[in-house]
Amino acid sequence: MITAIVFVHVKSDQIPEVAEQIAALEGVSEVYSVTGRIDLIVMVRVRDFETVADVISDRISKVPGVLDTTTHLAFRAFSQHDLESTFSLGVGD
Repeated sequence: MITAIVFVHVKSDQIPEVAEQIAALEGVSEVYSVTGRIDLIVMVRVRDFETVADVISDRISKVPGVLDTTTHLAFRAFSQHDLESTFSLGVGD
């Protein structure tokens, strides 16, 4: 599995709409709205490098409102977080 972390700059008045469109793309596992110099962090998880290029260059970058992307490829994972269980701790108890 290849993991790409994509920093996305978006037109400021379109962040929620762009985030939803990107989240619906095949190969995108998570989209985070963040503070700082970028607007969204997108996690892409796919099986091969050709698909990484397809998801980022042919899909994410063509979503209306996306101004720029910067991609970082992950080499190794040093922790295995189960995000669903982390976020469910104490919720609804």
